Amino acid sequence: MINKLYEKIKDFFKKNYKFLIVLAVIIFMFYFELPFIIYRTGGTIDLKSRIDIDTKYKEEGSFSMSYVNAMKGTPAFILLSYILPDWDLFPLSEITGENSYEDTIAIGKIYLNEGIDNAKIAAFNEAGAKINITKTINTVAYISEEANTDIKIGDEIISVNDKDINNLDDIKLAINNLNIGDEVEVIVINNNKETKRKAKIYLDIDNTLKIGIALKTTYEFETEIPVDIKMKNNESGSSGGLMMSLAIYNALVDDDITHGLNIVGTGTIDSDGSVGEIGGVKYKVLGADKKKADLFFCPMENLEEALKIKKDRNLDINIVGVRTLKDAINYLKNLT
Repeated sequence: MINKLYEKIKDFFKKNYKFLIVLAVIIFMFYFELPFIIYRTGGTIDLKSRIDIDTKYKEEGSFSMSYVNAMKGTPAFILLSYILPDWDLFPLSEITGENSYEDTIAIGKIYLNEGIDNAKIAAFNEAGAKINITKTINTVAYISEEANTDIKIGDEIISVNDKDINNLDDIKLAINNLNIGDEVEVIVINNNKETKRKAKIYLDIDNTLKIGIALKTTYEFETEIPVDIKMKNNESGSSGGLMMSLAIYNALVDDDITHGLNIVGTGTIDSDGSVGEIGGVKYKVLGADKKKADLFFCPMENLEEALKIKKDRNLDINIVGVRTLKDAINYLKNLT
Protein backbone atom coordinates (compact mmCIF):
# COMPACT_ATOMS: atom_id res chain seq x y z
CA MET A 1 0.00 0.00 0.00
CA ILE A 2 2.84 2.37 0.86
CA ASN A 3 4.47 1.64 -2.48
CA LYS A 4 1.24 2.46 -4.34
CA LEU A 5 0.90 5.75 -2.44
CA TYR A 6 4.51 6.59 -3.23
CA GLU A 7 3.93 5.89 -6.93
CA LYS A 8 0.84 8.13 -6.97
CA ILE A 9 2.72 11.00 -5.35
CA LYS A 10 5.64 10.48 -7.73
CA ASP A 11 3.31 10.47 -10.70
CA PHE A 12 1.55 13.65 -9.47
CA PHE A 13 4.87 15.51 -9.22
CA LYS A 14 5.94 14.32 -12.68
CA LYS A 15 2.74 15.60 -14.24
CA ASN A 16 2.58 18.90 -12.31
CA TYR A 17 6.19 19.81 -11.54
CA LYS A 18 6.12 22.95 -13.70
CA PHE A 19 3.03 24.25 -11.95
CA LEU A 20 4.50 23.41 -8.53
CA ILE A 21 7.74 25.23 -9.34
CA VAL A 22 5.82 28.34 -10.46
CA LEU A 23 3.66 28.15 -7.33
CA ALA A 24 6.73 27.87 -5.09
CA VAL A 25 8.36 30.88 -6.79
CA ILE A 26 5.19 32.96 -6.40
CA ILE A 27 4.92 32.07 -2.72
CA PHE A 28 8.58 32.93 -2.19
CA MET A 29 8.40 36.21 -4.09
CA PHE A 30 5.26 37.55 -2.40
CA TYR A 31 5.24 35.95 1.04
CA PHE A 32 8.84 35.33 2.14
CA GLU A 33 9.82 38.27 4.35
CA LEU A 34 13.30 39.75 4.19
CA PRO A 35 14.60 42.25 6.82
CA PHE A 36 13.44 45.31 4.88
CA ILE A 37 10.43 47.60 4.82
CA ILE A 38 9.05 49.68 1.95
CA TYR A 39 7.51 53.12 2.39
CA ARG A 40 5.27 54.53 -0.33
CA THR A 41 2.76 57.33 -0.90
CA GLY A 42 0.31 57.39 1.96
CA GLY A 43 -3.33 58.32 2.35
CA THR A 44 -5.64 60.27 4.61
CA ILE A 45 -8.25 59.44 7.25
CA ASP A 46 -11.25 61.75 7.62
CA LEU A 47 -11.58 62.21 11.37
CA LYS A 48 -15.36 62.54 11.17
CA SER A 49 -15.37 58.76 10.85
CA ARG A 50 -13.16 58.28 13.90
CA ILE A 51 -14.14 60.91 16.46
CA ASP A 52 -17.50 60.57 18.17
CA ILE A 53 -18.39 63.94 19.72
CA ASP A 54 -21.49 66.13 19.54
CA THR A 55 -20.91 69.27 17.48
CA LYS A 56 -22.89 72.52 17.60
CA TYR A 57 -23.10 72.71 13.80
CA LYS A 58 -22.36 70.77 10.64
CA GLU A 59 -18.75 71.22 9.55
CA GLU A 60 -18.48 72.55 6.02
CA GLY A 61 -14.96 71.22 5.55
CA SER A 62 -12.98 68.36 7.06
CA PHE A 63 -9.96 67.51 9.18
CA SER A 64 -7.97 64.46 8.12
CA MET A 65 -4.77 62.91 9.39
CA SER A 66 -2.23 61.64 6.89
CA TYR A 67 -0.33 58.37 7.07
CA VAL A 68 2.48 56.48 5.38
CA ASN A 69 1.84 53.24 3.52
CA ALA A 70 4.34 50.64 4.70
CA MET A 71 4.85 47.12 3.35
CA LYS A 72 7.04 44.26 4.49
CA GLY A 73 10.02 43.56 2.29
CA THR A 74 9.12 40.48 0.28
CA PRO A 75 11.37 39.78 -2.76
CA ALA A 76 8.67 40.93 -5.22
CA PHE A 77 8.07 44.24 -3.44
CA ILE A 78 11.82 44.83 -3.03
CA LEU A 79 12.28 44.46 -6.79
CA LEU A 80 9.36 46.81 -7.43
CA SER A 81 10.92 49.40 -5.14
CA TYR A 82 13.78 49.74 -7.65
CA ILE A 83 11.29 50.40 -10.45
CA LEU A 84 8.36 52.34 -9.04
CA PRO A 85 8.73 56.00 -8.01
CA ASP A 86 8.11 56.78 -4.33
CA TRP A 87 8.58 53.15 -3.29
CA ASP A 88 11.55 53.54 -0.95
CA LEU A 89 13.40 50.60 0.60
CA PHE A 90 14.78 50.72 4.16
CA PRO A 91 16.47 48.11 6.35
CA LEU A 92 14.00 46.94 8.98
CA SER A 93 16.57 47.73 11.67
CA GLU A 94 16.25 51.46 10.83
CA ILE A 95 12.59 51.26 11.84
CA THR A 96 12.73 48.86 14.79
CA GLY A 97 16.13 49.84 16.20
CA GLU A 98 17.12 47.40 18.93
CA ASN A 99 13.52 46.20 19.38
CA SER A 100 11.87 43.14 17.90
CA TYR A 101 9.21 43.70 15.24
CA GLU A 102 6.53 42.65 17.75
CA ASP A 103 7.80 45.13 20.36
CA THR A 104 7.93 47.86 17.70
CA ILE A 105 4.23 47.29 16.96
CA ALA A 106 3.42 47.35 20.69
CA ILE A 107 5.38 50.58 21.15
CA GLY A 108 3.50 52.14 18.25
CA LYS A 109 0.21 51.33 19.99
CA ILE A 110 1.46 52.94 23.21
CA TYR A 111 2.43 56.09 21.32
CA LEU A 112 -0.98 56.12 19.61
CA ASN A 113 -2.82 55.98 22.94
CA GLU A 114 -0.62 58.75 24.34
CA GLY A 115 -1.30 60.90 21.27
CA ILE A 116 -5.06 60.42 21.58
CA ASP A 117 -5.08 61.45 25.24
CA ASN A 118 -2.79 64.44 24.63
CA ALA A 119 -5.05 65.55 21.77
CA LYS A 120 -8.07 65.51 24.07
CA ILE A 121 -6.32 67.49 26.81
CA ALA A 122 -4.87 70.08 24.41
CA ALA A 123 -8.16 70.56 22.54
CA PHE A 124 -10.33 70.86 25.65
CA ASN A 125 -7.91 73.30 27.27
CA GLU A 126 -7.65 75.43 24.10
CA ALA A 127 -11.44 75.52 23.78
CA GLY A 128 -11.91 76.38 27.45
CA ALA A 129 -13.95 73.23 28.04
CA LYS A 130 -13.81 71.24 31.27
CA ILE A 131 -11.62 68.15 31.42
CA ASN A 132 -10.63 66.44 34.64
CA ILE A 133 -7.87 63.81 34.76
CA THR A 134 -8.98 61.08 37.17
CA LYS A 135 -6.15 58.59 36.66
CA THR A 136 -2.61 58.61 35.29
CA ILE A 137 -1.27 55.47 33.61
CA ASN A 138 2.48 55.02 32.99
CA THR A 139 3.37 52.38 30.41
CA VAL A 140 6.83 51.08 29.55
CA ALA A 141 7.64 52.10 25.97
CA TYR A 142 11.41 51.55 25.99
CA ILE A 143 13.89 49.23 27.70
CA SER A 144 17.60 50.07 27.44
CA GLU A 145 20.14 47.48 26.29
CA GLU A 146 21.97 48.18 29.56
CA ALA A 147 18.93 47.26 31.66
CA ASN A 148 19.06 44.09 33.76
CA THR A 149 15.35 43.46 34.29
CA ASP A 150 12.40 41.28 33.41
CA ILE A 151 10.18 44.34 32.86
CA LYS A 152 8.41 44.12 29.48
CA ILE A 153 7.25 46.60 26.88
CA GLY A 154 3.62 47.41 27.66
CA ASP A 155 3.91 46.94 31.45
CA GLU A 156 2.01 49.55 33.46
CA ILE A 157 4.31 50.62 36.31
CA ILE A 158 2.54 50.78 39.68
CA SER A 159 5.33 50.93 42.27
CA VAL A 160 9.07 50.56 42.81
CA ASN A 161 10.11 49.16 46.20
CA ASP A 162 6.59 49.90 47.51
CA LYS A 163 6.74 53.56 46.40
CA ASP A 164 3.88 54.62 44.14
CA ILE A 165 4.94 55.74 40.66
CA ASN A 166 3.13 58.59 38.91
CA ASN A 167 5.92 59.53 36.47
CA LEU A 168 9.55 58.87 35.58
CA ASP A 169 10.76 61.31 38.23
CA ASP A 170 9.12 59.13 40.89
CA ILE A 171 11.30 56.22 39.73
CA LYS A 172 14.39 58.41 40.07
CA LEU A 173 13.38 59.34 43.62
CA ALA A 174 12.66 55.71 44.50
CA ILE A 175 16.18 54.57 43.56
CA ASN A 176 18.13 57.76 44.31
CA ASN A 177 19.50 56.53 47.66
CA LEU A 178 20.32 53.01 46.51
CA ASN A 179 23.57 51.60 45.13
CA ILE A 180 24.76 50.29 41.80
CA GLY A 181 23.80 46.62 41.53
CA ASP A 182 20.96 46.83 44.05
CA GLU A 183 17.84 44.98 42.95
CA VAL A 184 14.45 46.67 43.23
CA GLU A 185 11.00 45.14 43.17
CA VAL A 186 8.68 46.63 40.55
CA ILE A 187 4.93 46.02 40.63
CA VAL A 188 3.33 46.21 37.19
CA ILE A 189 0.04 45.45 35.52
CA ASN A 190 0.27 43.34 32.39
CA ASN A 191 -2.77 41.89 30.60
CA ASN A 192 -4.95 43.19 33.47
CA LYS A 193 -2.95 41.15 36.00
CA GLU A 194 -0.71 42.53 38.74
CA THR A 195 2.79 41.06 38.49
CA LYS A 196 6.11 41.41 40.33
CA ARG A 197 9.17 42.26 38.27
CA LYS A 198 12.82 42.80 39.22
CA ALA A 199 15.35 45.36 38.03
CA LYS A 200 18.98 46.05 38.93
CA ILE A 201 20.27 49.60 39.30
CA TYR A 202 23.13 50.76 37.07
CA LEU A 203 24.98 54.01 36.45
CA ASP A 204 24.20 55.59 33.10
CA ILE A 205 26.68 57.59 31.00
CA ASP A 206 25.16 60.78 32.40
CA ASN A 207 26.21 59.60 35.89
CA THR A 208 22.59 58.93 36.90
CA LEU A 209 21.21 55.85 38.65
CA LYS A 210 18.71 54.08 36.42
CA ILE A 211 16.81 50.84 35.90
CA GLY A 212 16.75 51.40 32.13
CA ILE A 213 13.15 52.08 31.18
CA ALA A 214 11.21 54.98 29.64
CA LEU A 215 7.51 55.61 30.16
CA LYS A 216 4.64 57.01 28.14
CA THR A 217 1.68 58.49 29.98
CA THR A 218 -2.01 58.06 29.24
CA TYR A 219 -5.02 59.12 31.27
CA GLU A 220 -8.57 58.47 32.30
CA PHE A 221 -10.84 61.54 32.10
CA GLU A 222 -14.07 63.13 33.11
CA THR A 223 -15.30 65.66 30.52
CA GLU A 224 -18.39 67.80 30.25
CA ILE A 225 -18.74 66.72 26.63
CA PRO A 226 -18.11 63.01 25.91
CA VAL A 227 -15.56 62.27 23.20
CA ASP A 228 -14.53 58.89 21.85
CA ILE A 229 -11.79 58.24 19.29
CA LYS A 230 -11.90 54.95 17.42
CA MET A 231 -8.76 53.53 15.80
CA LYS A 232 -8.20 50.31 13.86
CA ASN A 233 -5.99 47.45 15.05
CA ASN A 234 -3.42 48.05 12.31
CA GLU A 235 -2.98 51.74 13.19
CA SER A 236 -0.26 53.00 15.50
CA GLY A 237 2.01 55.93 16.24
CA SER A 238 1.45 59.45 17.53
CA SER A 239 1.70 61.51 14.33
CA GLY A 240 -2.07 62.04 14.10
CA GLY A 241 -2.18 63.99 17.36
CA LEU A 242 -2.27 67.51 15.89
CA MET A 243 -5.15 66.76 13.53
CA MET A 244 -7.14 64.92 16.21
CA SER A 245 -6.79 67.90 18.52
CA LEU A 246 -7.95 70.28 15.75
CA ALA A 247 -10.99 68.11 15.02
CA ILE A 248 -11.93 67.90 18.70
CA TYR A 249 -11.40 71.64 19.19
CA ASN A 250 -13.61 72.46 16.21
CA ALA A 251 -16.41 70.36 17.70
CA LEU A 252 -16.19 72.18 21.04
CA VAL A 253 -16.26 75.81 19.88
CA ASP A 254 -19.08 77.90 18.43
CA ASP A 255 -17.63 78.58 14.96
CA ASP A 256 -16.50 76.20 12.23
CA ILE A 257 -12.86 76.97 11.45
CA THR A 258 -12.61 74.61 8.46
CA HIS A 259 -14.00 77.28 6.06
CA GLY A 260 -15.18 74.42 3.84
CA LEU A 261 -11.61 73.29 3.21
CA ASN A 262 -10.20 69.77 2.97
CA ILE A 263 -7.56 70.14 5.70
CA VAL A 264 -4.96 67.38 6.08
CA GLY A 265 -1.93 67.27 8.31
CA THR A 266 0.49 65.49 10.57
CA GLY A 267 2.37 66.10 13.79
CA THR A 268 2.55 64.79 17.32
CA ILE A 269 0.83 66.73 20.10
CA ASP A 270 1.79 67.21 23.74
CA SER A 271 -0.81 67.87 26.42
CA ASP A 272 0.28 71.53 26.46
CA GLY A 273 -0.46 71.85 22.73
CA SER A 274 3.15 71.69 21.48
CA VAL A 275 3.48 70.10 18.04
CA GLY A 276 6.35 67.66 17.49
CA GLU A 277 8.39 66.40 14.54
CA ILE A 278 7.32 63.28 12.62
CA GLY A 279 8.87 60.92 10.09
CA GLY A 280 7.85 60.20 6.51
CA VAL A 281 6.54 63.69 5.67
CA LYS A 282 7.32 63.12 1.97
CA TYR A 283 4.81 60.25 1.74
CA LYS A 284 2.24 62.16 3.76
CA VAL A 285 2.42 65.28 1.57
CA LEU A 286 2.09 63.13 -1.55
CA GLY A 287 -0.86 61.29 0.01
CA ALA A 288 -2.56 64.56 0.94
CA ASP A 289 -2.09 65.91 -2.59
CA LYS A 290 -3.50 62.68 -4.01
CA LYS A 291 -6.62 63.26 -1.91
CA LYS A 292 -6.93 66.85 -3.25
CA ALA A 293 -6.21 68.51 0.10
CA ASP A 294 -6.44 72.31 0.14
CA LEU A 295 -4.19 72.75 3.18
CA PHE A 296 -1.51 70.63 4.81
CA PHE A 297 -0.34 71.29 8.37
CA CYS A 298 3.01 69.92 9.50
CA PRO A 299 5.45 70.49 12.36
CA MET A 300 7.83 73.37 11.79
CA GLU A 301 10.74 70.90 11.91
CA ASN A 302 9.32 69.12 8.84
CA LEU A 303 8.38 72.24 6.87
CA GLU A 304 11.55 72.52 4.77
CA GLU A 305 11.28 68.93 3.54
CA ALA A 306 7.55 69.30 2.89
CA LEU A 307 8.04 72.48 0.83
CA LYS A 308 10.83 70.79 -1.14
CA ILE A 309 8.47 67.96 -2.11
CA LYS A 310 5.85 70.51 -3.14
CA LYS A 311 8.37 72.37 -5.32
CA ASP A 312 9.97 69.26 -6.85
CA ARG A 313 6.58 67.73 -7.75
CA ASN A 314 4.85 71.02 -8.59
CA LEU A 315 2.03 70.22 -6.17
CA ASP A 316 -1.02 72.45 -5.85
CA ILE A 317 -1.36 72.36 -2.05
CA ASN A 318 -0.87 75.00 0.62
CA ILE A 319 1.67 73.77 3.21
CA VAL A 320 1.84 75.47 6.61
CA GLY A 321 4.29 74.73 9.42
CA VAL A 322 3.17 75.12 13.04
CA ARG A 323 4.79 74.83 16.46
CA THR A 324 1.61 74.60 18.53
CA LEU A 325 -2.07 73.76 18.29
CA LYS A 326 -2.78 77.46 18.86
CA ASP A 327 -0.69 78.32 15.75
CA ALA A 328 -2.88 76.07 13.60
CA ILE A 329 -6.11 77.42 15.13
CA ASN A 330 -5.03 81.03 14.65
CA TYR A 331 -4.06 80.35 11.04
CA LEU A 332 -7.52 78.95 10.32
CA LYS A 333 -9.32 81.73 12.20
CA ASN A 334 -7.50 84.33 10.13
CA LEU A 335 -8.53 82.80 6.80
CA THR A 336 -11.10 84.83 4.87
